[in-house]
Amino acid sequence: MMSGIKGKDTKPELVVRRYLHSRGLRFRLHVRDLPGRPDLVFPKFSAVVQVQGCFWHRHKGCPLAYTPASNRAFWLKKLRDNARRDTRNDRQLRALGWRVISVWECEVRDGSSLIWLDRAIRRRN
Repeated sequence: MMSGIKGKDTKPELVVRRYLHSRGLRFRLHVRDLPGRPDLVFPKFSAVVQVQGCFWHRHKGCPLAYTPASNRAFWLKKLRDNARRDTRNDRQLRALGWRVISVWECEVRDGSSLIWLDRAIRRRN
C-alpha cells in the first residue's frame, strides 16, 4: 500500500510549479546533490521550496495532520521520523547558504494563497 504513495509530482507540487512558472520563475526539480532533494530549486535566488503534505510532514494545527487510529505506534514513529528528517535537511540546506521555503498542502488547495510565494522566492538575503 505505501509503495503507491508518490514522493514527486504530487497534485500540490504541480499546482505550485504551474503557478510559479506562470509568474516567470524558472527552477530545477528534485536536485539530487542537495540534502533531502528539494522539490523546487531556484539557484538564481539561492532558494528552495519544499511542498509539504500536511499528513506526512505534521503541519501543526491542520486537520489534515491527523494520526490514524489503527497501528498508532507505527504511525507516530513514522511521522515523527519524517518531521525529524525535514528539520535535519532544512538545517543542512541553510548551512549551505540556501533559503528554505515550505509550502503546505492545505495552502495550495485553493491556489489563491500562493501569492506570497513569488515574493518570498525573489527576495534577496
